[in-house]
Amino acid sequence: MKKHNFSAGPSILPREAIEATAQAVLDFNNSGLSVMEVSHRGKDFDAVMQEARELVKELLSVPEGYSVLFLGGGASMQFCMVPYNLLEKKAAYLNTGTWASKAIKEARGFGEVVEVASSKDANFSYIPKNYTVPDDADYFHITTNNTIFGTELSEDPKVKPYLVADMSSDIFSRPVDISRYGLIYAGAQKNLSCAGVTLVIVRDDVLVKVPRYIPSMLSYKIHIENGSMYNTPPCLPVYTALQTMKWLKANGGVTGAQKRNKAKAEILYKEIERNKLFKGTAATEDRSLMNVCFVMNEEYQALEKDFLDFAQSRGMVGLKGHRSVGGFRASIYNAMPVESVQALIDTMKEFESKH
Repeated sequence: MKKHNFSAGPSILPREAIEATAQAVLDFNNSGLSVMEVSHRGKDFDAVMQEARELVKELLSVPEGYSVLFLGGGASMQFCMVPYNLLEKKAAYLNTGTWASKAIKEARGFGEVVEVASSKDANFSYIPKNYTVPDDADYFHITTNNTIFGTELSEDPKVKPYLVADMSSDIFSRPVDISRYGLIYAGAQKNLSCAGVTLVIVRDDVLVKVPRYIPSMLSYKIHIENGSMYNTPPCLPVYTALQTMKWLKANGGVTGAQKRNKAKAEILYKEIERNKLFKGTAATEDRSLMNVCFVMNEEYQALEKDFLDFAQSRGMVGLKGHRSVGGFRASIYNAMPVESVQALIDTMKEFESKH
């Protein structure tokens, strides 16, 4: 039976990227060695790192004056690394969910943090609007997609301070005006690679203000100066990221991905609205194209486990919603084919017909 992987992360990858990685694990670049055992400073892997950096710049149209890094530690490391490097006096944060809340907590250890708005009052089911960002903030931090609650910012905010964004779960899913951002970070295990590497895109001139001592492993400057090789990088996830970006480029780049993502989300949300058993949990205008969250309607809540079991019997994997929301979550990242989304829709219709 074909499996349809709706897991939120680690999550689905293009089959081409998986197969290329599997081959490189056995024999990297016809070297007779695995990509897991070659020197990260050798010419073969150096070429991987160089090509990966260049593809990030090409796919996202990164302007001059920005550096691309591949680091360890996950996006959670960036929650402290960002303010360590960038927060001199005051930073502004938009609180749209669990990960934004964690980023705020870490930043408060380095200076004043202004929480400009929060959607916690409604269990983060919407993106706050009409907030004011202090002009004198060192930066304004946003989480562009909220995997747990199924909300997403579809546009780059226009504010005076430069933007810092956690794009872990929607990186490469839509075009982004990089010039508005001082820094973007993304844990790879949702839309780019397997777990273990974090992509960072940073504008070089934002790294000159903060006077505090920054430990070498937490310094963007040090990592830039060393080409992401101050210490041994996570070689295998970087290689997989390269293969995923090659697949993305061959399939229309981020504009092609955006078109496919909109089409997939549209048919799934349409079925949730039509089906008598289900209802969405996110505000309609803020619904995510990456993580579609929904629950049983009140009168059918007793059927939640039955539906999960039924969906699993039809090959649906990873549909259970986060414990803070409940219900179901279909993560339909770039690599998710429309055929899998349609299979889920057919499963929902079949389950409805039985109840």
